[in-house]
Amino acid sequence: MQYPVLQMTQPPTPTTKPTTRSHKPWRLLLVLPYLGLLFPQFYARSTPALFGFPFFYWYQLLWVILASAIIAIVYRKLDL
Repeated sequence: MQYPVLQMTQPPTPTTKPTTRSHKPWRLLLVLPYLGLLFPQFYARSTPALFGFPFFYWYQLLWVILASAIIAIVYRKLDL
């Protein structure tokens, strides 16, 4: 049985970008959905209604959409 000859070369160096502190402000945007939904006492009410939905429900649905947009923005800015 013959084995292939291994060359003694250095492994390829990773091509990842160095992490810098300049990205930190973009990461702070990820806290906004958490803060927006942290205290349900502030949005646990039925008025104003939007298309027949009480404020409690459409406020949370709005944060689902906003959180998705925020995550997309941070992802693109960090260029992962």
